[in-house]
Amino acid sequence: MQNAGIAALGLDWCYLAFDVHPAELRQVIAGAKAMKFIGLNLTLPHKLLALEMVDELDKSARAWGAVNTIRFEARGEKKDWTPLGQLAPEQVTEVRSQGFNTDADALVRALAEDLDCNLRAASVLVLGAGGAGRVAALKLAAEGAAKVFLVNRTKDKSEVISRELKERCPAVTVKVGYPEAAVDLIVNATSLGLKDSDPLPMDDDRFPLGKARSVYDMIYRPAETKLLKAAKAAGCRTANGLGMLLYQGTKALEIWTGAPAPVEVMRQALEKNVYG
Repeated sequence: MQNAGIAALGLDWCYLAFDVHPAELRQVIAGAKAMKFIGLNLTLPHKLLALEMVDELDKSARAWGAVNTIRFEARGEKKDWTPLGQLAPEQVTEVRSQGFNTDADALVRALAEDLDCNLRAASVLVLGAGGAGRVAALKLAAEGAAKVFLVNRTKDKSEVISRELKERCPAVTVKVGYPEAAVDLIVNATSLGLKDSDPLPMDDDRFPLGKARSVYDMIYRPAETKLLKAAKAAGCRTANGLGMLLYQGTKALEIWTGAPAPVEVMRQALEKNVYG
């Protein structure tokens, strides 16, 4: 996806994937900064850790408490910070890292496009209380959801997010546990579904899937998880995480380049890779 976008913009860049152990994340970010990388994307479990490892946080990272995109910047001629991708090598002197979050806005855009989901006054069940679940719950509440239900394997983590939600969004009704009534939307922010052997990320006996209007699974590979299959069979509208992946990626490319991302080119490359 990113390499297709980079090529469409005519840039002499290359996007590569690296496996990084969490214990080595700080030195990897420092190494990329020293080697004058344009930027980085981070996936779990690095998004929360990186908050303390970058030199500066954009308002998006501060708001949602997670970093999934890093941009390296240098002092420009006017002593202002300029993205490395917009400078010639000889212009680069002092370099810093700035962390962004592009996941939150991408989730809302994907829900609107893929599920025609209006979050205003909606009731939402969020599965998972890790970094992705926290960002999802906070963003959905900020977008006007009336009720947010939090379910996680470890209840303590849900309680922490519940307290933060109540503090930041006092008008929203927040509950830890399954709802009693039907909901407009279920969002799976867990990793359950990546493997065929994984169980459902929720207890269908305690809350039947048929009581949800729509189900969104952040997982995009496999394209149809066990949860989405079950939800479709129960009559729910369903969508996987492809749209969220696309829009967090297009926004990241715009952060690095300062230019509009070629969304359709990137969408086609992504769909070809995931769907074959």
